[in-house]
Amino acid sequence: MNLIELVLILAPLLVFNAYAEDLPDYYNPYAPIFTDKEVYTWTDKIGITIVAPSWDANKYGIDSIGTQEGHLIKISSADITLEPYKLTETETSSGIFTGEVTLTGFLHDVDGDGRPDTNPMTSGSGPTNGFLETQRDGGITISFEFADGVVLTKSVKVSWNVGEIRFMKSDYSIDETAIIQVIDLDMNLNPEGIDQIEVNISSDSDAAGILVKAIETSENSGLFEASISFTQSQPSSGNRLFAMPDDSLQAKYDDHTLPSPYSISDNLEISSESKFVSNIPPIERISIVNSFIADSSGNLISAPTRNEQLQIAGTVHNNQNYEQNFVFIIQIKESEGAVVSLSWIEGQMSANQNFEVSQSWNPVKAGNYTVETFVWTSLSESIPLSPILRQSYFIQ
Repeated sequence: MNLIELVLILAPLLVFNAYAEDLPDYYNPYAPIFTDKEVYTWTDKIGITIVAPSWDANKYGIDSIGTQEGHLIKISSADITLEPYKLTETETSSGIFTGEVTLTGFLHDVDGDGRPDTNPMTSGSGPTNGFLETQRDGGITISFEFADGVVLTKSVKVSWNVGEIRFMKSDYSIDETAIIQVIDLDMNLNPEGIDQIEVNISSDSDAAGILVKAIETSENSGLFEASISFTQSQPSSGNRLFAMPDDSLQAKYDDHTLPSPYSISDNLEISSESKFVSNIPPIERISIVNSFIADSSGNLISAPTRNEQLQIAGTVHNNQNYEQNFVFIIQIKESEGAVVSLSWIEGQMSANQNFEVSQSWNPVKAGNYTVETFVWTSLSESIPLSPILRQSYFIQ
């Protein structure tokens, strides 16, 4: 037999061996199990990855693991098990096998309306159609029978979370839209759909407020957003809230999925505050149009005298398109700085209203005096609504 004939005989054998399927190396069990998170909530989706190069049997096809007798993959939650469960190779000859299982929780009322909002079930064979019931606390165990007597496992925790709520800004004005965010992973009840929850938004001027829908930002985010506008002339309705400048704003959300040590039936009100402000600075909301000394009939006095009944008269103007409570304060000082008279008037001005005010004064001695005029929101909350007006007078 010559060399050429020998090569022709061995060639088919070499080709056959090159395409032969490798068997898993049972005596060197390298097949780590990974999950996309270490802690899940009760209705999460678990992404599973097993790196098992020795189970890449077909170098030119997509392999699967988990359903072969004696080499099953099981996914367990407490006393509930999903088995066998198949994982498939990510691509030809990768040796990386993946799948996912959706947790379905247990029967529970998540919004306080007395009806359960979940649909617990256990079914599916993989790699992406699995559903598994879970409890509030506990875990999920993924096991792979790599070989006889060799079982590889991975465990992850399942837990509820305390929700968070927040306004995206510390204050808002009439022409702004307020964005409210709720973060509650437990309310991602359908990881393949957009969920929604209810949030109560109120102001000091409307304590009852409005109920608005907060919509999940994506299918599996657990982050919910609601937006509202403001009105100063109409009642609250829909996503529009009645509020007046300097009102506190409050957002409230009832969390019915609380972790231990809360009981499963407990609920907790989660809240956040912001402020509603005018787009006109406080010091510019009211103008003192004029101020002068008059007699009892309101006639201007150019040379006031002591022991004469005088009136400190003036006009204030509301520069805003809504009502404004105010207190008009007049303080009179003598030349040495001592206060000889202090009086005030409280009231409410409608939108863009002019309001005439006056206070009586009977000076008992001649001299130089300074009349200081203040406009505040109230005596208890001394926010200036206008710059201080100072005028000097000589009493004969």
